[in-house]
Amino acid sequence: MNEVIKNTAPEFDVSYYHGKIENVISEIEKVIVGKRSEIVMILTAMLSDSHILIEDVPGTGKTTLAAAVARVTGLEFRRAQFTPDVMASDITGFNIYNRQREEFEFRRGLVMCNLLLADEINRASPKTQSALLEAMEENKVTVDGVTYDIPDPFMVIATQNPTGYVGTYPLPEAQLDRFAMKIRMGYPSADEEKNILMARRGVNPLDSVKNVITADELRSIRSGVAEIHIDEEIYAYIVKLVSATRKHPFLSLGASPRASVALMRLSQAYAFIRGRNYVLPDDVAAIFRQSIAHRLMLRQDAKLKGVSADDILGEILRSVEVPYKGKNQ
Repeated sequence: MNEVIKNTAPEFDVSYYHGKIENVISEIEKVIVGKRSEIVMILTAMLSDSHILIEDVPGTGKTTLAAAVARVTGLEFRRAQFTPDVMASDITGFNIYNRQREEFEFRRGLVMCNLLLADEINRASPKTQSALLEAMEENKVTVDGVTYDIPDPFMVIATQNPTGYVGTYPLPEAQLDRFAMKIRMGYPSADEEKNILMARRGVNPLDSVKNVITADELRSIRSGVAEIHIDEEIYAYIVKLVSATRKHPFLSLGASPRASVALMRLSQAYAFIRGRNYVLPDDVAAIFRQSIAHRLMLRQDAKLKGVSADDILGEILRSVEVPYKGKNQ
């Protein structure tokens, strides 16, 4: 695709910080073999100040990826293994009475960290899921009338198994909409799996991962990413793509305006990771499926015909006119 007309770059040293993010990716790749695109998607979500859902079978590296991201970025990491008996107070925190001081003390919940891995989120009860998703939206929790701020930066990487539905509580569409992206890890190739075996012979590669960026630098990058230039034609392109999902005959539920905002912010982060201070249509297209597919609801006739959300989004990408420089000249 051709470049869109761009204005003067914002005051943000893209080349310097882009080098930092390339170091982050390289360090994570020491542990996660052959999954550069998935690593980029995780960082795209992180730099756009949003959350991500990973849906895949067990053993594909979801937990290891989250732990590696936390170690490389120097963020406080917690893992929550969700089961039906995990309560909302385990997520938000709770007050407990201290007999010696004769007062209540607040005990921090699992969300009081920088990076939370919500493992198998669909195994928690709807009440617990709602507590987590409220914290994701507000970046704060309220316990017994007192509000507590969640550390900044804060990101949730949630996982769910698409094959084991027994004893699960699937996230409803309104809650899925809170995740900016949904991705899959997928199985490695034969050569990649062999390299994984060789790397893990007697050692854990995660132990060799180094911290290459600080939380302060991450906040600076996130602030700069929010200023990445978007041409007016790109705004219109995003709106046309998202609006097309609301009119498609195979969809009973299209993407909301929240999806448009998420797609905009993600495209800024993705453009930065590609080393640019402006957004191209390519950036929007590259993350369109991952940011929109989980927000859609298929009609029954589409399911019977074997049509997937990815198929529909691919059709939309092909049908919506792409803005390019010189179109109206």
